Amino acid sequence: MSLPRDDEHAERFTHLRPLLFTIAYEILGSATESDDVLQDSYLRWAEVDLSTVADTKAYLARLVTRQSLNALRAQSRRREEYVGPWLPEPLLTDHDPSADVLLAESVSMAMLVVLETLSPDERAVFVLREVFGFGYDEIGSTIGKSSAAVRQLAHRAREHVQARRRRFEPVDAKVSTEITTQFFTAAATGDLDGLLAMLAPDVVWTADSDGKVSAARRPVAGADRVARLVMGFVRLAGDQGRVQPAIYNSAPALVLYLGESLEGVVTFEVLDGKITNFYAMRNPDKLASVTVPRTIGR
Repeated sequence: MSLPRDDEHAERFTHLRPLLFTIAYEILGSATESDDVLQDSYLRWAEVDLSTVADTKAYLARLVTRQSLNALRAQSRRREEYVGPWLPEPLLTDHDPSADVLLAESVSMAMLVVLETLSPDERAVFVLREVFGFGYDEIGSTIGKSSAAVRQLAHRAREHVQARRRRFEPVDAKVSTEITTQFFTAAATGDLDGLLAMLAPDVVWTADSDGKVSAARRPVAGADRVARLVMGFVRLAGDQGRVQPAIYNSAPALVLYLGESLEGVVTFEVLDGKITNFYAMRNPDKLASVTVPRTIGR
């Protein structure tokens, strides 16, 4: 027995939603805007005659990619006027980073920060090709370019990303909890030596606030400088509120509260047992839905 039209539309879309959300998030770097893109895409999908759809996955991926690119281009002016560094919205997922390393890396802060340096078309091509394995012809029909042009974009984007990203090491939940607990204890108790032992010499702290709350407006580099900054930041948060360990963007993280107000999410990038980067989200606009878990997939 065939499903009623609306039920069949909903069933196909819901089945692919983790993949579609992940495509949108990797193109936009914003879970909130990705939700909006999926909502708009579904409204368009609900009007499609399913008898004309040969491949639901390809059709919906194409639809979501186009809507994501429209949203990304609309962001360009806001990005130009942004105060201080721009970071992706932290993403809370139920995904075990060790279960699918490629998927985990694709939503890592380090990868998303590199993807920010690509053009919109390069970013879409890289995501669709390298993460989801779509063919050049499929991608070309999505972004309105020839297969040959897509190959050139893919090659350029791949070289650009490989030149700028570090090796990715997945951190499972147990190790993540150990890292965050050890780190928080050292920072909260003023154990400078213990903190320095966890940091890479060239560690960098990057904070996103858009000038709306107190935060460093330029990246801070070097183990000693970062350790002292972190120590003051965590101790202040600990004195006035609470700090909870978590996993965001496939990496260890701390979630900071003052009373019931969520004040920040700090994710760590760990390589060879040392913390190499901190990404601190302090912009209240980007913290509005960070406690809502999302399901990702490919």
